[in-house]
Amino acid sequence: MIRFVLDGEVIEVADAAPTDTLLDHLRYRLRRTGTKEGCAEGDCGACTVVVGELDGDAVKWRAVNACILFLPMVDGKAVATVESLSRNGALHPVQRAIADGHGSQCGFCTPGFVMSLYGRSIGALGTEGTPVRDVIAGNLCRCTGYGPILAAGEANPPQPADDRETAAVLRSIAPLRSGPGWFAPRTSDELAALLLEHPDARIVAGATDVGLWVTKGLRDLGTTIFIGDIADLRGIDEDGDAVTIGAAVRYSEAKQALAALHRDLGELVRRIGGLQVRNAGTIGGNIANGSPIGDMPPALIALGAELVLRRGGERRAMPLERFFLAYGKQDRQPGEFVERVRIPRPRASTRIRIAKLSKRFDSDISAVCGAFAIRLEEGRVVEARVAFGGMAGIPARAPACEAALTGKPWCEATFAEAAAALAEDYRPLSDLRGSAAYRLTVAANLVRSLGLERENLFDV
Repeated sequence: MIRFVLDGEVIEVADAAPTDTLLDHLRYRLRRTGTKEGCAEGDCGACTVVVGELDGDAVKWRAVNACILFLPMVDGKAVATVESLSRNGALHPVQRAIADGHGSQCGFCTPGFVMSLYGRSIGALGTEGTPVRDVIAGNLCRCTGYGPILAAGEANPPQPADDRETAAVLRSIAPLRSGPGWFAPRTSDELAALLLEHPDARIVAGATDVGLWVTKGLRDLGTTIFIGDIADLRGIDEDGDAVTIGAAVRYSEAKQALAALHRDLGELVRRIGGLQVRNAGTIGGNIANGSPIGDMPPALIALGAELVLRRGGERRAMPLERFFLAYGKQDRQPGEFVERVRIPRPRASTRIRIAKLSKRFDSDISAVCGAFAIRLEEGRVVEARVAFGGMAGIPARAPACEAALTGKPWCEATFAEAAAALAEDYRPLSDLRGSAAYRLTVAANLVRSLGLERENLFDV
């Protein structure tokens, strides 16, 4: 029995399959038809709802895409839809601002925009200090009515919500740890034991990619283990040497720590999907998925990140770049899972650049993502770590490019030579995001551009 709280009422679902989506349940079982299906892949934001979980005595809310959120993932949590905002017949201030400012045209996307802006109005995850334009970057308006929508967001500054009633109801229901075909462990020890019993189980963290396997590919995931509620995988530990991030830490939760390591890391996180995707997708999931165009792995590889894997009670560590073996294949044994990633703090003498190239600025998959960590001593390169995504079947370093930089002075000629060496490192494929020639050309141009910057401005 899955149970979640909707407008103060406990909703019980006795017959849910592991991959039934929250969107379908809201629309077809609860008749909450304000939550729309636009894309079924987490791109358009028409299905945006906010989900809350207990955080001490308070409720911590986050806007998410209901279309790729599986029902077991809201067990023991609270859900609010656009209908929740006007239960007594009066419009919420966000709704009123959109109506008064003519922020709705055809109206299809409007509930999703309302929920994203509502999340900002209550200080939901990822919205603190975030401009309105970034809050709604994961919502698409096909009528291009963004001006009044932005104005409606600006008219509703964040104010804490009164969640005492919701918190009380949440405390009264205990989340389940399993159901037919699925498990939801609460500790990494439980997860390790489960994976020894079910080594072929599908691990799901945020479902921002796996969700599409179901909604678009109609795949049966088999036995599924949801790890989003494992507290000891959701920690961020910082010391003088490194930042260590648990595998279940969501991007929105990691952004501040990553941006503190380097501003380009924070900017990269800002462009990983829309806010709804960052509120669900995890650092560990992005790594374990092994996508050749995942945004974070090239940056972490360039920074010298180390991955910790666990199987049962045994752990092993490896440089992140060694985890990726070939397209669709990672160095992970049956029953083993990604536990955490450790990112060393860059030295003061290390110059860092991270660049993502895509057809759209917001909410788009990379064609090429390049990351550079170059350490200097007296104007010469003493160490170079260069990594790219989108250039091979896996995110990978560029050894020939690195060799062409090492020992050389920081100048335009050095980086021109290093750019030419990329042809030895990669044989890119052509696809809908770019041809092989385009990828090799833009990667080389990224390298060349470094030589055009003054080294004292190219800093941490």
